[in-house]
Amino acid sequence: MSHVSKIFDENFIEYASYVIRDRAIPDLLDGFKPVQRRIIHTLLEMDDGRYHKVANVVGATMKYHPHGDASIYEALVNLTNCNLFIEGQGNFGNFLTGDGAAAGRYIECRLLPLAKKVLYSPEITEYIDSYDGRNREPVVFPAKLPVVVVQGTSGIAVGMKTDILPHNLLEVIDAQEAILRGEEIALYPDFPGGGIVDVSAYDDGCGFVSVRARLDVSDPKKIIITELPYGVTSEQMIDSIEDAAKKGKLHIASINDFTADTANIEINLQRNTYTKDMVDALYAYTKCENKISVNPIVIVDDLPKVMPITEMVRFHARHLIDTLTQELHIERGHLVDKLHARTLERIFIEERIYKRIENKNTQEAVNKAVITGFKPFAAELVRELDDDDVERLLKIPIRRISLFDIEKNRSDIEEINAAIAACDEHLAHIVEYALSYLEDLKASIDQDLWKRKTEIGSFGITDAKQIAVRNLELRYDESTGYIGTNMKTGEPLIKVSSYDKIFYMKKDGSYRVINVSDKEFIGTEGIFYINYAEKELLQNVVFTMIFREKESKFYFINRFLITSFITGKLYSILPQGNYKLVKLAIFPNAVITAKYKPGCGYRVMEETFRFADFPVRKTPQTNGIKIITKQLASLTLRQIKDSATSEEAEPTLFDGEEGDKK
Repeated sequence: MSHVSKIFDENFIEYASYVIRDRAIPDLLDGFKPVQRRIIHTLLEMDDGRYHKVANVVGATMKYHPHGDASIYEALVNLTNCNLFIEGQGNFGNFLTGDGAAAGRYIECRLLPLAKKVLYSPEITEYIDSYDGRNREPVVFPAKLPVVVVQGTSGIAVGMKTDILPHNLLEVIDAQEAILRGEEIALYPDFPGGGIVDVSAYDDGCGFVSVRARLDVSDPKKIIITELPYGVTSEQMIDSIEDAAKKGKLHIASINDFTADTANIEINLQRNTYTKDMVDALYAYTKCENKISVNPIVIVDDLPKVMPITEMVRFHARHLIDTLTQELHIERGHLVDKLHARTLERIFIEERIYKRIENKNTQEAVNKAVITGFKPFAAELVRELDDDDVERLLKIPIRRISLFDIEKNRSDIEEINAAIAACDEHLAHIVEYALSYLEDLKASIDQDLWKRKTEIGSFGITDAKQIAVRNLELRYDESTGYIGTNMKTGEPLIKVSSYDKIFYMKKDGSYRVINVSDKEFIGTEGIFYINYAEKELLQNVVFTMIFREKESKFYFINRFLITSFITGKLYSILPQGNYKLVKLAIFPNAVITAKYKPGCGYRVMEETFRFADFPVRKTPQTNGIKIITKQLASLTLRQIKDSATSEEAEPTLFDGEEGDKK
């Protein structure tokens, strides 16, 4: 059994690691999941400035992605709709209406210039064999921006889930610049559909945000939804509004959807209902307001890690410095190679070294003659002459030698030296160079396209309970034992909303707190007291009960409050044992009159007690205080209103035994 468990454990860990790293969680370096990275790599290979059929791109990507064309197509459509690295032509769907994209054979795409500027640097990119070993694919792109922060992402892996909201590209670049200048930053989400977002609990991408639709309330009889909350389509919005209307929470006459390029949902209100009365209800009962939780998990050094948004941007600010430094060193190396080649070419032709090989009969003699010819000019060379340099010089055609332009050569060398000096200057002031790179990048971006769309506001989640209207009639039918808001028979009790909790006490002394429902069975004993289950209300209600021990026939009194309870749990006010409830009242103050049976030898035939003489306890679960030990003829309660008068009022229970009467 232990061997089998070990096999399961090893296979599960291997599978979980694969799903986490190679399927669901993006890498922090380039912000891509593997399928997205393979799509970008394929488009870089196919890039010729023209559009490519999406079906062709999907097919070409299958060389690298072993999970079929459906996942590639879906990922490509999503990447295109981000408008960051891929430009689409045709119907790529509509995130406002929820309509899907057209088939891959009908739509086209191509890389945007920003993709090459931010991602493409093959000389510092690590490549590995594809899944079948026939091709090479990048491990990760050396991205110069925190792509995952800009695009956002979501993914479910084994035992973990990542959710990162999209942010504004220009604001992210500004944040990188601020970090390079040593300044503090704060970044907040920006959604393509606009709307309003409350970021008070965002917690740098580790908390949650509240998002709201933007409402046009200029017409007192009509509300127009002009911007949808993130993740909500117009169809979902309409369904939520219609559902709320069916439940009586909204009073609308009609709803029309004119959403196309922008959201436009028109809500017409019923007669005697006005816009100002419906706004809070829309936020409380429909998808006009949502709460979105976030969990920023990314792959860092092959391991999943929770990383706040600003930490991701700080990482990429450092990574930008490293990437630009590597690129400058590589560029400088290419310039040095070019300078070396130009210098060799000038000396080879200007000093007529090529003449030395005219009478040489072997390749070795030719190479030696060239090397010997360069010895007097060693001080002018960038580095020592090697066999590759000799081979390259010997391939110069005669026509080029005869037309050699010494002035142009010197001009080229000056340009190369200037470029090398510029590289050295950039390397010496790499932070300033990184800032200028980001400024150039920002200048190449469409400012109108990336203007902030979502307004940052401050609002708490609208509590449906707080704005709920108590317009439902709660009825109780003692003959059937049912209570609820969807009943035609029974006694009307109180007006409630569907969000209320109700406290009730029955005539047998049992009590319970329940949620308001259409219909629920509670028993046929009858209801003595009912109220909203709010502690502020119940803490002001003093219950007084008189109960009898059946064996001794002694009577006890207990006065108590009920302030704690568990919803749905049935309680009893009677103590444990053989007791019977005699009277139950909620009088603030009252007089108890006890008349005793004649013929029993009692000298005192009548006694009175006042409620005020007995303490009020914080719980009903007590044994009570003994007040009567004689045989009763009758027991009555009279509520005291003032010193001059007394009046019996409010419900009171009697057990009907021993002549008890009111």
